Amino acid sequence: MNSSQRKRWFGLLLVLIICLISSSSTFQQFVSIPNELRLFTGQLKHLQYGVPVQAEATVNPQVLKINGSTAQTVSVNLKNPLALQPSQSGHTKLQMKLFGKIPIKTIDVNVIPDLKVIPGGQTIGVKVKSAGVLVVGHHQVADGTGTKLSPGEQAGLKLGDLITNINGSKVTEVQQVADLLRKHTDKKKPLQIKYKRNGLIKETVLAPTFDSFDKSWRLGLYIRDTAAGVGTLTFYDPAKGRYGALGHVITDMDTQTPVEVGEGKVLQSNVTSINKSQTGEPGEKRAQFVKEDQVLGNVERNTAFGIFGKMHSAPKEGYSLQPVPVAFSEDVRTGPAEIWTVVNGQKVERFHIEVTHVTKQNAPATKGMVIKITDKRLLEKTGGIVQGMSGSPILQNGKLIGAVTHVFVNDPSSGYGCFIEWMLQDADVIKATPSQSFITDEINHPLPIAV
Repeated sequence: MNSSQRKRWFGLLLVLIICLISSSSTFQQFVSIPNELRLFTGQLKHLQYGVPVQAEATVNPQVLKINGSTAQTVSVNLKNPLALQPSQSGHTKLQMKLFGKIPIKTIDVNVIPDLKVIPGGQTIGVKVKSAGVLVVGHHQVADGTGTKLSPGEQAGLKLGDLITNINGSKVTEVQQVADLLRKHTDKKKPLQIKYKRNGLIKETVLAPTFDSFDKSWRLGLYIRDTAAGVGTLTFYDPAKGRYGALGHVITDMDTQTPVEVGEGKVLQSNVTSINKSQTGEPGEKRAQFVKEDQVLGNVERNTAFGIFGKMHSAPKEGYSLQPVPVAFSEDVRTGPAEIWTVVNGQKVERFHIEVTHVTKQNAPATKGMVIKITDKRLLEKTGGIVQGMSGSPILQNGKLIGAVTHVFVNDPSSGYGCFIEWMLQDADVIKATPSQSFITDEINHPLPIAV
């Protein structure tokens, strides 16, 4: 065998060895270790390399301890799990070197102040008023010549536009629009309209038309200013007095646009009955408001991950009022978990579920995990996930990991959940990351008013 043949066989052997190593479970486990870690102070985390070699781990011991050591460099056996114990909030790099010389892994570690919140599960009543009046439809007005038209449509107003100002006056209620139209004595002069579309403020002029049928001036618009319904409280942060609920955005039922909240309130609610889910037909909780004069909290934000605001204290009807740790999205695993929710009255109960799929997310997105109801008692009562259950907290290994958001129409026993960290960001409990996507809601809306 000549030199070139030996080199070729050596190359093939090397490729084979590399393929065998890269396909081994040990190697796969090693490369799955992330390049970045986020830890809460006070929460212990274990890293499993699964490689039977000795190495040296270097870290800032004031921020992070390895295997309980206060030394900067620690000798470790990578076959055994590494115990990481955050000492204080801050940033450090965890560097792993074979024989103290050959770098094999560097991990950026961010330690965040400890956070514990009280899981919810209570059914709550929600009333919100938009930050203007929402255009939800056009209607035709018959003038004296018999011509039918919609002045609002001719002015360029579209479904989903939020009217915020008419002739220099701020409007937040349907009745205000009717009053301004009645007081507008010079009907030949058009109204100056300011409205919001896709987050941008726009202006137009709208000439009212005299309706020859009911003898009144009309704008040719259907408008709405409020929404009300029931949902589920996800968490309450006793340190900041803030809460999160629903797990999804409230959208207008006619325009499917997110409701821009002007003001709102959260009330106690009592589940009176359950309409069970069936294949192709999602069920729902039927509930009624309790003690409407006793407001639990306000509504400040309506985002892709639910509604958020302030509460004086957690509702007393919770399964437990003891705060629990929260988990980052990368700590959620497939396997057993539980949800807390109400199926009768105001009693919060725990039910078994299975997390069947976890999506890796580096930015906020609503569908973080797939869950399946495995609790026979809950399946018998509800048929699976029902409307009004959205926002029910999901717990795994004693930590709050997310909230129920969607039901699968063709399999009501399964649905989606969002990661709790995105809700905590929108609640201003931890550093916020902008969220952009929106999904449908389970909030009922009053009939629109024609003007």
